[in-house]
Amino acid sequence: MPKKNKGSSENINSKLSLVMKSGKCYLGYKQTLKGLRQGNVKMVIISSNCPSLRKSELEYYCMLAKTEIYHYTGTNVELGTACGRYHRVSSLAITDPGDSDILTAGQQIVKSDQNQYIQQITPTKKK
Repeated sequence: MPKKNKGSSENINSKLSLVMKSGKCYLGYKQTLKGLRQGNVKMVIISSNCPSLRKSELEYYCMLAKTEIYHYTGTNVELGTACGRYHRVSSLAITDPGDSDILTAGQQIVKSDQNQYIQQITPTKKK
């Protein structure tokens, strides 16, 4: 089983707390869908234990709206805590990042996670 990348989760948590303080976002599944339909969402974050039907529906709406999507490695409880709330958050939509650079950081984190995953899958040559 591959190790979790703590650096990327801490990085996204700090950027997410900055978005909550200085930017604007919708918390929750219904509000995220509403924002995607209106077309004013720049990025969607989905927790790891979001139900698969909801996850696929959010991914479909993001594809139609040409919006970035980030799959958060933690559960909905951890995502809620990262947002500074005391309840569970399965998904959130960022409309205004504020002072945070989460939109560019999200792309870099996804690319680094993919590279690590590819490195873990590729077999090493035996001599």
